[in-house]
Amino acid sequence: MFVERVNIGIFGKMNSGKSTVMNLLTQTDTSIVDKTPGTTADTKTCTMEVHGLGPTRLYDTAGADEKGTLGEKKKTKVIALMKECNLVLIVIDSSTKNLSTEHFLVETARGMDKQVFILFNVFADSKDGVSQNTNEAAATRALKKLPVLKLHKNISIDATNISDRQKLINFILENYENDSKNIELLPFLKKGAHYVLNIPMDAQTPAGRLLKPQAMTEEYITRHWAYPISFRMDLEKARGPESNLEKKRFLDFLDGFKIRPHAIITDSQAMDVMNLWTPDDIMLTTFSIVMINYLSKGRLELFVKGLEALEALKAGDKILIAEACNHSRIGEDIGTVQIPKYLKKRFPGIVIEHSFGKECIEGDYKLAIHCGGCMITQQKMNARIRDFINLKIPFTNYGLFLSYMQGKAALKKVLEPWK
Repeated sequence: MFVERVNIGIFGKMNSGKSTVMNLLTQTDTSIVDKTPGTTADTKTCTMEVHGLGPTRLYDTAGADEKGTLGEKKKTKVIALMKECNLVLIVIDSSTKNLSTEHFLVETARGMDKQVFILFNVFADSKDGVSQNTNEAAATRALKKLPVLKLHKNISIDATNISDRQKLINFILENYENDSKNIELLPFLKKGAHYVLNIPMDAQTPAGRLLKPQAMTEEYITRHWAYPISFRMDLEKARGPESNLEKKRFLDFLDGFKIRPHAIITDSQAMDVMNLWTPDDIMLTTFSIVMINYLSKGRLELFVKGLEALEALKAGDKILIAEACNHSRIGEDIGTVQIPKYLKKRFPGIVIEHSFGKECIEGDYKLAIHCGGCMITQQKMNARIRDFINLKIPFTNYGLFLSYMQGKAALKKVLEPWK
């Protein structure tokens, strides 16, 4: 019978202690341990059961810093194997001074959206007489010298000390995020119910197709034997002198249903209108919230909690507006125009920075506001979440932020479908 396993790869330089870590975890001499550089000539594999994690497969890889033609071949195989891993453990001899190989391994793993843990191998009795405390201080210096390490959980262990085995296993259990969890796009959907998709097309809406969140939502509703119905709201009229006429058109549309719609899913930028116009007997949420819950694998509560940071903002604080794609921005763009307007009006003197189509940058941010993430994978979104958490940056989402700006009642309403 096929068993789905968590693949854990152990990576690092020659003589960093990778094989010793492998033997520590397996409690056997799975890998040959020797001070001769290049002892691990090829990947060693071992399967085992880890209580609390389940069936696992461990890979002890060759050193990624070996020179020459053979070294390059080993390095190529190491990187190919990294693609198969759910979790990447990068072992660093805490006394090492050159971190170029570690930098390469971390950046490669991040490019693959892998979960990365840093293991500082603190040798209690090194050959040059360096004390354990000195090695631990060296680990601290490594974090300062290579800032990207700060984006990942780290632990210092003595891989030769059997008593550190449970310490390492506990560290993995406490921090590993199981990426096999399935999540429904609309967990509140009911078979046979009607769902209104409010799509206020503007200058940025591409001709000939719906945006990805709109298309995904329509497909999901149809596939699950329910009924999606699109409504194009004219936001300019809804916010202007013709507001009453646009509101009547919308309410007449809702009254045309023989069976009342179960929920309305709206573009986030229309929340100032939809918050007021949606009848109390119809649920309301936004495409952006739908996507962030789906892409984060149901971790919507983390983005909701991030809104608490808004209560403490003051002049001079930095806010990061992060978008996953590099689309052409014209008109009343949400990320560059609409959200900054709300922020500057509510929180005078704050500093707003943007990150487009790239990984979130390190900075002294009091809050990060992320888009729905529709152009990236679940793995990449969760990698970004890990970055925010490890950097201790509170984070929220476009749809949640724009709902929050309409008041607590509006935020409560868009969260109602998510329980």
